[in-house]
Amino acid sequence: MLLSTLEATVAIIGVPIDLGAGRRGVDMGPSALRYAGLRARLETLGYQVRDQGNLPVPMVETSATPLPGAKLRYLEPIATVCAALAETVAGMVAQGRLPLILGGDHSLAIGSVSGSARGRRLGLLWIDAHADFNTAETTPSGNIHGMGLAALVGHGHPLLTGLALRVPAVRPEHVALVGVRDLDPPERAALRASDVHVFTMHDIDRRGMAAVIEEAVQRVSNGTAGFHVSLDLDVVDPREAPGVGTPVFGGISRREAHLAMEVVAQSGGVRSLDVVEVNPILDERNTTAELAVELVLSALGKRIL
Repeated sequence: MLLSTLEATVAIIGVPIDLGAGRRGVDMGPSALRYAGLRARLETLGYQVRDQGNLPVPMVETSATPLPGAKLRYLEPIATVCAALAETVAGMVAQGRLPLILGGDHSLAIGSVSGSARGRRLGLLWIDAHADFNTAETTPSGNIHGMGLAALVGHGHPLLTGLALRVPAVRPEHVALVGVRDLDPPERAALRASDVHVFTMHDIDRRGMAAVIEEAVQRVSNGTAGFHVSLDLDVVDPREAPGVGTPVFGGISRREAHLAMEVVAQSGGVRSLDVVEVNPILDERNTTAELAVELVLSALGKRIL
């Protein structure tokens, strides 16, 4: 079933970036997702699909090695990739297409969300085990994939915060973070001081996924022209999604993840989507990539009946 509020063309762009992560391998994520049959399975839902290939991304081996203790590792190449991605996504939106971005590490969301937010007030549903709410002042690692959400609400280096052609790209009150369970202490303090709506695993355990995701969707839809979904596969428990670089036990189940995506689809509010942090090196028979494809299908309207 197609989402009634969307054009019927999905535009796929791969971003094989692993510069923002602490472990290698997520650069192969786009290939793993395509290998899992993403395009053909989207077409069975009735979508026209245009795969625009991969965005050019420099490799770690050809990038200057960060100095020890660097607080913004690979800042310049990441900012360049995100700027190009923002332009690409903005172009897709202008053509009436639904951008579907395949990662790659979660730093790419700085570009995907910024591009989708250009010229409109966008909500942001960030589904992740981590908050990605660090800055150069708080990061314990210097890895920019842990700073994406902070940058999108206006905190961080100007090369990362201005890609929507305004700051912030997304207003904090239009952001919902779902599934978080691994926070650095400075992130916890920053989130408490922000207007971001945070739904932790504690909330999901107590209230159930249906109640949490329905409220989260309402939060990101209220006062916006729709919302972007940024789906990090490490939100799922690593027993069911082993192929991720930063696994955290105690995550949501496969079925809870599908329910969340089904509620997203039923809202009719999805305007763009990225799926990130699939690491085939750490996966088992492409299990995590196949799950990621299934979740994308659920987010775009696939139903059991």
